[in-house]
Amino acid sequence: MESAPGRKRLKEFYGKYRGFFYILPWIIGFMIFKFYPFIMSLYYSFTNYGLFKTATEFIGFDNYKNIFHTKKYVTAFKVTFQYAFITVPLKLAFSLFIAYILNFKLKFVKLFRTIYYIPSILGGSVAIAVVWKFIFQSDGLINQIIQIFGGDKINFLGSTNYSLLVICLLRVWQFGSAMVIFLAALKGVPHELYEAAAIDGAGKWRQFFAVTVPLITPVIFYNLITQICEAFQEFNSAFIITKGGPLGSTTLISLLIYQNAFRTYEMGLASAMAWLLFAIISALTVISFASQKYWVYYSDEDK
Repeated sequence: MESAPGRKRLKEFYGKYRGFFYILPWIIGFMIFKFYPFIMSLYYSFTNYGLFKTATEFIGFDNYKNIFHTKKYVTAFKVTFQYAFITVPLKLAFSLFIAYILNFKLKFVKLFRTIYYIPSILGGSVAIAVVWKFIFQSDGLINQIIQIFGGDKINFLGSTNYSLLVICLLRVWQFGSAMVIFLAALKGVPHELYEAAAIDGAGKWRQFFAVTVPLITPVIFYNLITQICEAFQEFNSAFIITKGGPLGSTTLISLLIYQNAFRTYEMGLASAMAWLLFAIISALTVISFASQKYWVYYSDEDK
């Protein structure tokens, strides 16, 4: 039988590390399904690894050189930047605008909040992307409306001038999650500040830019970071609606990573692209954090 001191030591050990045992399943899952693939993808980015290759060779920076010297890869990065820099500002501005309106005491405001949030729940699904594709095709709803008003059909999905705009609109349409966060921030702005601004003669727009926006800049900053990360990793809309076409005008880098990894089975090249994408997102995040001291206001800074 185990001695009393032994049981006591075991009990003390369990009591000291009990929290660790609770999170051990998560740690094991993280190491196997997150950390190990993360490290291995970095290693594979320096090799010619393929799913069906019998031998893997270390080729140094050849994959990265190939990316920078191949036109379609460079174009994919440019398109991804265009997509992000169009959708992120528009989505933030639109979600803040709707949140500001819904912050007023309107009739049926709770119903409107629910309706505006629904696209955020459904927008990332495959089914909605398919519906979006049918809406903008040659005989889709948008072209039917254009014809009703006497206009000519527009080839939204087959034109390099409109195809990127179509998938950008889908992302902007999914503004619900950012709107809810903005709405919570707006609820936290003291009403006394609006009263003081009104006494000073400030109108609604002046109050918005002089009172509301400065006080919710931490939330704007949070939404900015999350939207940048999500925009650069967008996949569904480009894959389902346009397949990256026409002429690569909607080929986002995430779509190209998928094509190289699971169609041509060049996992080494796909890993290199993924790490370049990771570096870009990290750099933009660092720049955003460095810039926040110039425009983000925290209420406890002066304390």
